[in-house]
Amino acid sequence: MEVPEQMAEPVEQSRPSPEAAPVTRRDRVRAETFLEIKQTARRVLVDRGVDGLALRAVAREMGLTAPALYRYFTSREDLVEHVVADLYGELVDVLEAARDAARPSTPAVQLLETARAFRGWATTHHAEFGLLFGSAAERVIDPAELHGDGDRPAQVAGQRFGGVFAELVARIYLEQGFEVPADDDLEPALQIQLRTWCATLPVALPLGVMAVFLSCWIRLYGMVCMEIFGHLRFALENPQPMFEAELRSLGQVLGVADEYRPPGA
Repeated sequence: MEVPEQMAEPVEQSRPSPEAAPVTRRDRVRAETFLEIKQTARRVLVDRGVDGLALRAVAREMGLTAPALYRYFTSREDLVEHVVADLYGELVDVLEAARDAARPSTPAVQLLETARAFRGWATTHHAEFGLLFGSAAERVIDPAELHGDGDRPAQVAGQRFGGVFAELVARIYLEQGFEVPADDDLEPALQIQLRTWCATLPVALPLGVMAVFLSCWIRLYGMVCMEIFGHLRFALENPQPMFEAELRSLGQVLGVADEYRPPGA
């Protein structure tokens, strides 16, 4: 009989670190096991969904007992957070590769290709996308802890993800500009929230720029979410043309419509 999770063995405090020296055989085995647990958890996620991502399920796949996993992760939430961090890292690598391969390498064309890469990853990783961007993850990790500022693995990875799109929009504004609303034209409650957000950014930008960025992100993110979660099936069998229409429209908002290129052009 498996020991109940709350009675599992205490967690060892150390985790594998790439800077640790010298690396002993025990360290290498621990690092390999740590990685294997996360990889197995991802497979369980894909096969069974977030609700099926339990420590016992992961342990069973690895031929271990659930208490053995507590040597590496304090809880199911801890494991899920590390899987989330890894998924964000994988997604950002895909986005940055698309951005860096874009030709011509203007911010507008890079933004186009990055947006397409975001949709491409989402449409080929439904379960992983659901964990990162769906409500299912909120049943496992407090959204305030997952998405807020901080140094937790998922927070750091999430900030890196958000920076990819924010940096490109900021470059478009700083290099060629686009029309933005004046501060006084924004709702007072929105102004307050935008000022709080802008205070955390490395580059000072007008509130109107951040309002435009948020609006563009909501449209892009919303389009992809609706496709992945099946909310466009009532009208669209193939959402890609609508996605491209949204990209063209966003180009107009950002003043770079003339740089739109069809996929593969």
